Amino acid sequence: RESDRRAWTPVTYTVTRQNATIQGLIQGKAYFFRIAAENIIGMGPFTETTEEILIRDPITVPDRPEDLEVKAVTKNSVTLTWNPPKYNGGSDITMYVLESRLIGKDKFHKVTKEKMLDRKFTVEGLKEGDTYEFRVSACNIVGQGKPSFCTKPITCKDEIAPPTLDLDFRDKLIVRVGEAFSLTGRYSGKPAPKVTWLKDDIVVKEDDRIKIQTTPTTLCLGILKSVRDDTGKYCVTVENSTGSRKGFCQVNVVDRPSPPVGPVVFDEVFKDHMVVSWKPPLDDGGSEITNYIIEKKDTHKDLWMPVTSATVKTTCKIPKLLEGVEYQIRIYAENLYGISDPLISDEMKAKDRFRVPDAPEQPVIKDVTKDSAVVVWNKPYDGGKPITNYIVEKKETMATRWVKATKDPIFPGTKFKVPDLLEGCQYEFRVSAENEIGVGDPSPPSKPIFARDPIAKPSPPVNPEAVDKTKNSVDLSWQPPRHDGNGKIIGYLIEYQKVGDEGWKQANLTADSCPETNYKVTGLTEGLTYKFRVKAVNAAGESDPAHVPDPVEVKDRLEPPELILDANMAREQHVRAGDTLRLSAVIKGVPFPKVTWKKEDHEVSPKADIEVTGVGSKLEIRNTVHEDGGMYSLTVENPAGSKTVSVKVVVLDKPGPPRNLNISDVRSDSCYLTWMEPEDDGGSVITNYVVERKDVASAQWVAISSSSKKRSHMAKYLMEGTQYLFRVAAENQYGRGPYVETLKPIKAIDPLHPPGPPKNLHHVDVDKTEVSLVWNRPDRDGGAEITGYLVEYQEDGADEWTKFQTVPMLDCVVTGL
Repeated sequence: RESDRRAWTPVTYTVTRQNATIQGLIQGKAYFFRIAAENIIGMGPFTETTEEILIRDPITVPDRPEDLEVKAVTKNSVTLTWNPPKYNGGSDITMYVLESRLIGKDKFHKVTKEKMLDRKFTVEGLKEGDTYEFRVSACNIVGQGKPSFCTKPITCKDEIAPPTLDLDFRDKLIVRVGEAFSLTGRYSGKPAPKVTWLKDDIVVKEDDRIKIQTTPTTLCLGILKSVRDDTGKYCVTVENSTGSRKGFCQVNVVDRPSPPVGPVVFDEVFKDHMVVSWKPPLDDGGSEITNYIIEKKDTHKDLWMPVTSATVKTTCKIPKLLEGVEYQIRIYAENLYGISDPLISDEMKAKDRFRVPDAPEQPVIKDVTKDSAVVVWNKPYDGGKPITNYIVEKKETMATRWVKATKDPIFPGTKFKVPDLLEGCQYEFRVSAENEIGVGDPSPPSKPIFARDPIAKPSPPVNPEAVDKTKNSVDLSWQPPRHDGNGKIIGYLIEYQKVGDEGWKQANLTADSCPETNYKVTGLTEGLTYKFRVKAVNAAGESDPAHVPDPVEVKDRLEPPELILDANMAREQHVRAGDTLRLSAVIKGVPFPKVTWKKEDHEVSPKADIEVTGVGSKLEIRNTVHEDGGMYSLTVENPAGSKTVSVKVVVLDKPGPPRNLNISDVRSDSCYLTWMEPEDDGGSVITNYVVERKDVASAQWVAISSSSKKRSHMAKYLMEGTQYLFRVAAENQYGRGPYVETLKPIKAIDPLHPPGPPKNLHHVDVDKTEVSLVWNRPDRDGGAEITGYLVEYQEDGADEWTKFQTVPMLDCVVTGL
């Protein structure tokens, strides 16, 4: 019988041997068999096979595996793949045996340790530079088959090749929404490159729509049912240790545009036409809007009528309307890929707009007090002309006459506080709108209200905190209550409690003594810890207390000094002489620092006014003079530290007098003056020097130069023989400084020199004891009249000359020879 059936089928009835051949079995089927012996008495019991028998051909070892290939080689490993044998010997392959042989050796060695059914294996632990052959055998239940043909000899070394990238897509790709698209290509490189996909510089992650497939040689990014958000710049990077390659594609997923942006604005409304406008779609579908389609519809009909389908503007005139009929406008946006969903307007009646405004809706009354109430209403239709005023009226409920709440215009707000109500009376209010056409109908009267104050206790103050402290006080700060109970906050009550005590003590007795949102609690004991709480008070009473979150230990808070310099404390401060010098800075620090001003490390001038406040200090010097300039420093110091800043003050003034005035090269008509620059230039560059002269017989000085920038001057045009005084002053942009004068006058005369030698000296007579001499006048007299001639003689052979006498004439008789 077949193993999956219960019925037995007879094979033969007359078998006398102890074996039988059974024909007609089906290959691949499993069978059970049973045998019974029979004699003349009858048939004995059956004996069954204990296990099913599978009908198949005889089993042998498998054939040799095929296509043994080397897939990757490194310096210490080889990766191989192969295909199964063509015939498995009639039994399933149970394992593969991979063997290797080092070139130069005779034997193959098994490299697979365990049962291996995969047809890919990486042989590791090889030696760099060695050469190997590999073969593989298949095994079944019978045994190991013949080995495959050997691989070519393989040398272990790293294979290096830079990445290559061959893409199947262009730089730009346009896809319709809903369509699938893929970016494919081929790549190579050794070692195997890493493939990364980016979209707008963000790594692409797989999901239900996005699939990434990468094989050793191909790459693919596929996107199913594309959406607009898939638009972007895609980049694929192929990278290994030798370099990288990139490919780009700008994908634009296009669709019909989104609806135009509303609301539809009715810019103009008339009895026979309207002008409407709208905003472009937020998403143009990735393609420029080619036109808008505008349709109109009578709100009492279902038929939409075309207006235009050829406008690209976001405004349109709707013509051919019937007066008094309400219309709706429908607008589509269109691009190359389709028409958007419509934008539908509100209903609008075709009629001339210019009439009085409609009546407002029933007003609402808020914030009622004993003498006032706030009337709030919604803006009505303005009748085609802007509303210019609202008229609020009031009346007592039992009265019949309405009275205007105010004569002043009420616009543009839509609420008004009505004053002058009588406490306890009941009132109604109504509102009318007015435009340039006139006053519209009044609104329905409001609900009646009584004029009286509704007031409740306020909510607790918000966020109380300790903002500062000293050894005997704590400064508290908080924010007003969120709800004042419809009553004015009179003030705040502050209470404190020593940690460990049960009772609270009041820091202030009355709320009006603390109207602000801060308070200094004084009279505390140094070193103790206190809790604090604050209550808000209005006419209805005290609020619940708001507690400072943490207890506060009473002690001095130390903060190192800090200086915040004003603009007048820049590194260098210039001030004109006579003006006021002001230096100031904001000072911080706890306790407040000691303030010291100094000039050049000495006390400042007594004329300086120094002011120190709780937040800063100021130094002021009025009517400054040049001596007030110098380096000023401000030092602040407290127990936590000190800080000093300095500023250089330059008092801008006229320069000082020039120095070392000297006169040289005096002539009968000129002389040469030189001097040195002033020691003090007044804080500004010397622009020029003024040179003046004076005849000693005159009282008036005469300017001979006023624009010279040099420190010398040639004084010309002097009168010969006249005595002169000179003086020089320096000027800068702030004025002329004092003069420096010559101490003594100079006389305008040429300088005197010795005369030249007489000419043509010769004797005219000779005696035994005397010689008569004559000569001519010298060529130059040295600048003065010659007063005489000195006659000298020398004995022949002597070295020295002997003076004879001085004569006034051009002749002389030398005697005594």
